[in-house]
Amino acid sequence: MTTIRHPLHPLDREVMFEMRRMVASMKGSVTGPEARQPFDELMERTPAAPGVAYEAASVGGVAGVWCRPEAAVDDAAAILYLHGGAYVVGSAQAYRHFVGQIVARTGIAAFVPEYGLAPERPFPAALDDAQAAYAGLAAQGISRIAVAGDSAGGGLALALLSQTVAKAKDGVSMRPVAAVAMSPWTDLALTGDSMETRAEADPLATRQALATTAQLYLGTTDPHDPQASPLYSDLTDLPSILIHVGEDEVLLNDSTRYGDRVEKGGGVCQVNVWEGMVHVFPSNVATLHAARAALDDVGEFLRQCFSIETSVRSS
Repeated sequence: MTTIRHPLHPLDREVMFEMRRMVASMKGSVTGPEARQPFDELMERTPAAPGVAYEAASVGGVAGVWCRPEAAVDDAAAILYLHGGAYVVGSAQAYRHFVGQIVARTGIAAFVPEYGLAPERPFPAALDDAQAAYAGLAAQGISRIAVAGDSAGGGLALALLSQTVAKAKDGVSMRPVAAVAMSPWTDLALTGDSMETRAEADPLATRQALATTAQLYLGTTDPHDPQASPLYSDLTDLPSILIHVGEDEVLLNDSTRYGDRVEKGGGVCQVNVWEGMVHVFPSNVATLHAARAALDDVGEFLRQCFSIETSVRSS
């Protein structure tokens, strides 16, 4: 595993101090469907990127939102982006501008599916919907797909990655070109040391809140099931993976342990750890230097994986 550590940018120090103060009362508040509206309102604050259009659509029978660049560099390529929200909150509509920031940096369209949320649609509904959307993209003539996501959606993207690679070996699916995950939740068994060592530093997530949402999602399913927790998946023969994670989050070790396992399986996984940053910090692109830098890195990584030479970057 290649680990890159990013020091706290001087311009982000004061911003993070104020952000922590503002969200202090919200720590551990995402525990069920009642958090859906405030969560979506928070994600809606991500500014829209220039040159990106949004369109409600259905792919593979799964409703969602297309985020399309006005000047696409490759119509046969697409990003399948799976939103975060601990498997109980989040929506494609609320995430469209965040995903649009990636689209603006790549020139590649992205589809954000409305995968099933718990408790109404528990495991494995989210993975089933992700697989259906992936197959639907291929059925539409998309020949190169990268999977991406954040938080629970990041874990879902990595679970989908292992599933599609395994199916590609059997000739029944198209192999993804790459994967990107931001603060992915890869271990629903919550066994990472950072659950304890970052408990005070993390201003957003708590072990108890994660345990509550994991139970809503999993029901009686073993949290070590690789379809729910990609940390326990077959991590051999995967395409290149890029991860960005904050140093001050309880899910830190979900990224670093996953990266270690990919490397032991002979793969390539670059894990970027950002000092002073919190869960899914790139969504704060309007205020954080680190967020813009991380998204620029995601854009560059995906352009390389899609073999796009044109430099595309949002203003």
